[in-house]
Amino acid sequence: MADLKRTVLHDLHLELGARMVPFAGYEMPVQYPAGVMKEHLHARSAAGLFDVSHMGQVILHCPPEALERLVPVDVGGLSEGRQRYGFFTDQGGGILDDLMIANRGDHLFLVVNASCKEADVAHLRAHLGDVVTVVEDRALLALQGPEAERVLEALAPGAAAMRFMDVAVLDWLGVPLLVSRSGYTGDDGYEISVPDDSAEAFARALLADPAVQPVGLGARDSLRLEAGLCLYGHDIDRGTTPVEAGLDWAIQKVRRRGGARVGGFPGADRILEELEAGPARRRMGLLPKGRAPMREGTALYAKAEGGEAVGTVTSGGFGPSLNAAVAMGYLPVDLASSGTRLWGEVRGKRLPVTVAPLPFRPSTFKR
Repeated sequence: MADLKRTVLHDLHLELGARMVPFAGYEMPVQYPAGVMKEHLHARSAAGLFDVSHMGQVILHCPPEALERLVPVDVGGLSEGRQRYGFFTDQGGGILDDLMIANRGDHLFLVVNASCKEADVAHLRAHLGDVVTVVEDRALLALQGPEAERVLEALAPGAAAMRFMDVAVLDWLGVPLLVSRSGYTGDDGYEISVPDDSAEAFARALLADPAVQPVGLGARDSLRLEAGLCLYGHDIDRGTTPVEAGLDWAIQKVRRRGGARVGGFPGADRILEELEAGPARRRMGLLPKGRAPMREGTALYAKAEGGEAVGTVTSGGFGPSLNAAVAMGYLPVDLASSGTRLWGEVRGKRLPVTVAPLPFRPSTFKR
């Protein structure tokens, strides 16, 4: 892993006993000695601390409406101190990446996926010009779970007053923290951008609370899967549209037909048509019978024997909070109804699986 990048918290991960793996060009912790199952359940019951410093942090000095040329979401109507989920689309309506967009008053602050950040920055610069600044000197931590509010409030007063998708600068011992009340586990929590030179000390301060344990990529994946959240490059990519992916909730009325700022983004014709007429396929939840997971790439069939595959699992694993196997995949709309029985082919044998609504577990965001 000599050629991989490291986050500023790399030495702390090793001290905590993390098993490191390659991920998106970085050496990242996949799990700690407690193991994925215990890390997952701890994040659900108390608070889990994640290092997500590999993700891209980007500042845009441009009017909010300028970004709407690249995303189908309402950026112009985003109030200062608020954040929303969005995605870059291509001319065919496919998803180039999904991201978080925050209005910081005199600039927009974006968080993009690690595997896409170089392409995203190039895309932004190609279409918006010299308004893009990549943040190179700040780490990014995620504190998730029911104890997250209490823990962060004790260190950075003001955290408890924030609601879901609020963004604010809070103070920790004179260090400015850019905090959003958000995350990717389906639970209440925060993402915290902290200067590199204070990141390890801040992480240690969080971990000093008995409610906080470090959590690696393994449990991060099972947490987001239970929450029915997409992973770029697996559940969404350039071959999927936002409507197919069930992300149409993120396209506000103002950007749809009849809205004040309809269209104007790449792939608008297809996406706007799918919003009105519906897509040919949909991302759905899947509940395999038994505890054995159906992993990504598992072919799905309408019959126990014979016939062509009707879909594919895009994410699958075991949901510790549910004590059951869970998965997601794309299905033709005539098969995408809750309760529909399908079969997934695992090691040459077709096993029953039931179509289910998403998420598998209700979110606990503080609205």
